[in-house]
Amino acid sequence: MDLGLTGKYALITGGSHGIGRAIALSLANEGCHVAICGRKQEWLDQTVAEIRARNVEAIGIRADVNDPEEIRRMLLNVQDTWGTLHILINNVGGGGRWGKETVEENSDEVWLEVFNKNAMSAVRCTTAVIPWMKQQQWGRIVTITSIYGREGGGRPWFNMAKAAQTSLMKCLGLNRDLVRHGITFNSVAPGPIMIPDTGWEQARLADPQGFDAMALEQFTLGRLGTPEEVADVVTFICSEKASLINSASIVVDGGESRAF
Repeated sequence: MDLGLTGKYALITGGSHGIGRAIALSLANEGCHVAICGRKQEWLDQTVAEIRARNVEAIGIRADVNDPEEIRRMLLNVQDTWGTLHILINNVGGGGRWGKETVEENSDEVWLEVFNKNAMSAVRCTTAVIPWMKQQQWGRIVTITSIYGREGGGRPWFNMAKAAQTSLMKCLGLNRDLVRHGITFNSVAPGPIMIPDTGWEQARLADPQGFDAMALEQFTLGRLGTPEEVADVVTFICSEKASLINSASIVVDGGESRAF
């Protein structure tokens, strides 16, 4: 299937690792030129090399999207290099394991840091690239949220931030002025995903047999998902074939969530 992405330009925040890296490589496989940002230069360099090996252009930008000034610098880099952008993937997020179990023992900083890392980084990147997409009459903006952005469970500061991301994409996707310029806004809500250097991998390494037994008991499919399984969904949403998918929150969780 030709997804119509050849020659398009994409930016993925947090694109050097985990789900972001998988999305970068998936888009590159479809002929999309890809810019990524991240905080670890080693991961950036490695992923940029992998993207370029697919015969497309790649930009690696060391930036922390928690900082509005670094977002501005990142987007200037993209603009100076390519002059435009067709696809934005708001992938940076996290904080689901931050803070203390006892809610009232957490300071305001925990709530604000998680909200800024997830929701405000998506707001700032999205609003900055909309004018480019309106000018070219085509755009795809996808925000990586979580099943906890759609239902209860988890730590409340994380759920609030992810629900805000989901709401952002929903509201922008209902804005006629935006979508009638050929821009779609969607969120993808992963469930448990096995990502290197995260808590899930640490738990598996600490007790492989115990972890496998837990997965069989706890997860519907008996396993966690992979970054590539999320990336394939995101790539399709970015394609010409997905022009009617707009203002949606698409769950990629193997059946873990309880919401309809």
